[in-house]
Amino acid sequence: MTTQNNHRIVLASRPVGEPTAGNFRLETTPIPTPAAGQVLLRTLYLSLDPYMRGRMSDAKSYAEPVAIDAVMVGATVSRVVSSQHPDFAEGELVLAQGGWQEYAVSDGTGLFKLGQLAQPSLALGVLGMPGFTGYMGLMDIGQPKAGETVVVAAASGAVGSVVGQVAKLQGCRVVGIAGGAEKCRYVVEELGFDACIDHHAKDMAAQLAAACPAGIDVYFENVGGAVFDAVLPLLNTKARVPLCGLISQYNATEQPVGRDRLSLLMTELLKRRIRMQGFIIFNDYGPRYPEFFKVMSAWLAEGKIKFREDRVQGLAAAPAAFIGLLKGKNFGKLVVQLAD
Repeated sequence: MTTQNNHRIVLASRPVGEPTAGNFRLETTPIPTPAAGQVLLRTLYLSLDPYMRGRMSDAKSYAEPVAIDAVMVGATVSRVVSSQHPDFAEGELVLAQGGWQEYAVSDGTGLFKLGQLAQPSLALGVLGMPGFTGYMGLMDIGQPKAGETVVVAAASGAVGSVVGQVAKLQGCRVVGIAGGAEKCRYVVEELGFDACIDHHAKDMAAQLAAACPAGIDVYFENVGGAVFDAVLPLLNTKARVPLCGLISQYNATEQPVGRDRLSLLMTELLKRRIRMQGFIIFNDYGPRYPEFFKVMSAWLAEGKIKFREDRVQGLAAAPAAFIGLLKGKNFGKLVVQLAD
């Protein structure tokens, strides 16, 4: 093992606006050796997610920023290759926070045993943080009821695709919003949504209104911007808005130009008694992950939930893939494969 190397990607500088390749640096280091009570993990799959853009910034947030010259954060599906920990055996497959690197050492905190999944990378998508986010946000905050209308932003993505399918299982009418005709066709024809609106369309707001003749009871928000502007007038009295992200704003360097709409938003929330609630999935619902994993695993086995991956090969491809993710270039859950 001493003759082998670990490749990792660190944060070289903090981005201003859109991240660039220059904000990342690929390094070669020795493979670490686990001490007593630790395990050495080999990364098989790395998850790329929008929240990572916020962790590249040093602005105050719900989590500490990635330090300059530190390994980029990220969930991984990893194999235990060496163990000095009584609870983990060599060869076991685990969900970890290994970050953007080939090997990582863990003391076992936060590791979740995956057993023998036929497709281990699903633990980063439909069975991982994105699926968990969609499920808990919809079911706990959205509280959908049969016959209600649920609208889902970024409907073809890792979170939105789960939200819409779970809402259909609850007997709801589901309208997705996605970027482009191909994604909209996938959302309707493959995932079973009732309709999907292309957010690039000039008459997007009018199309959304036509697709929601009874208004919107639940809006799952992870985009913001023009999409939310189109949704707000359609929200029904006592509508629920789970808020898990605002990807349209992540690269912004200043406040949007135009009139201050805060008073309008607050007025509408008050008049229609709308409940809008932000949440951070593992901060707020972490202990319920095993519960979610059991339910979603059963739905997958029964063919009730479909899921699409957008897989890239090799750690070196991660920065460009991540930059593309923030521009909506991915189609499905973005995963980097590092090893078999």
